[in-house]
Amino acid sequence: MAYATVSKPSLHFNTLQYEGNGSNSHAITGVGFKPDFVWIKSEDQNSYDHMLYDKVRGDVAGPYEIRSNQTNIQSTDSSGLVSFDTDGFTLNNGGYVNHASTFNSWNWKGSNATAVSNSNGSITSSVNVNTTAGFSIVKYTGTGSDATVGHGLGAVPTMIMVKSITTTAHDWVVYHQSMGNAKAIALNLYNVEYGATGWQSTTPTNQVFYIKGSANSVAGAMDFIAYCWTDIKGYSKMGSYTGNGNTNGPFVYTGFKPAFVNFKRTTGAVANWQLWDNKRDIDNPVERAMHPDNNSLSSNDQDIDFLSNGFKIRSSQGHLNASGVNFIYQAFAEEPLVANVGNSIPATAR
Repeated sequence: MAYATVSKPSLHFNTLQYEGNGSNSHAITGVGFKPDFVWIKSEDQNSYDHMLYDKVRGDVAGPYEIRSNQTNIQSTDSSGLVSFDTDGFTLNNGGYVNHASTFNSWNWKGSNATAVSNSNGSITSSVNVNTTAGFSIVKYTGTGSDATVGHGLGAVPTMIMVKSITTTAHDWVVYHQSMGNAKAIALNLYNVEYGATGWQSTTPTNQVFYIKGSANSVAGAMDFIAYCWTDIKGYSKMGSYTGNGNTNGPFVYTGFKPAFVNFKRTTGAVANWQLWDNKRDIDNPVERAMHPDNNSLSSNDQDIDFLSNGFKIRSSQGHLNASGVNFIYQAFAEEPLVANVGNSIPATAR
């Protein structure tokens, strides 16, 4: 029997909803661990961007914020997230994260330590890594030349999100194993995949990922942040599916009950990124999709089911299930299908 390698996923990734109150030093607790990467979006304010914070950029003079739906550079906002805490994080009175509103936070655990220098690549990087959960935060400075960057995972990354943090000229650039090493897609846009990417048409290794000097969006003479993941049995999966255009849509096997699913149509017509979690939607169908590429509210017509061993599409809409079209996804677990020995209770259905 194949057992999961992470028996309690909520110790490494967790979604937490909280209520903003507009006050200083508003402590948000209940994450279940000290997060190193926090992604926040208002549930009911469509003028509020997706706000992303991480410990690597926060170690210096922050925490700094960047936005998944914008090309903005990072900025220090003393009214936003001000600390990563033992069981959550603390906010000041910033409206984008602490207005009198309901907010969603998606939280990942890294090393819970200051970033370390990584010299595996031709460019020295600063890395905060959780090898158990296959996640690393990587900061590096490009040179404008072909280079390699150490990611610290000790395994081949299956998804990488890269953003320049010192210029507004460049989109978020996403590598996904299902698109291959000669293509990329933008996180902040609803555009389809594109070629001539910055990965040197070379697949990452268990030590480094490749950046092409002529691609300023990943390799220019500026600072970058990269979020890297690799598949972990029973905990995370970066894969793809092909739509069938039917309300009885594809079933996608992940090997776990999903807690979070983020996916994107990659070919044909343009479509938004779609993000679901198990805290905003507690039963099937899961309908309340957020869109990392814009600041709109949850959409309530995006039907999928979270199952004990994957997810199933329940819509014929083109942005979820266009016939013959490829979709990439990123998923994290609520429960593994089969946990480690000694805790081998199968995941339950909703």
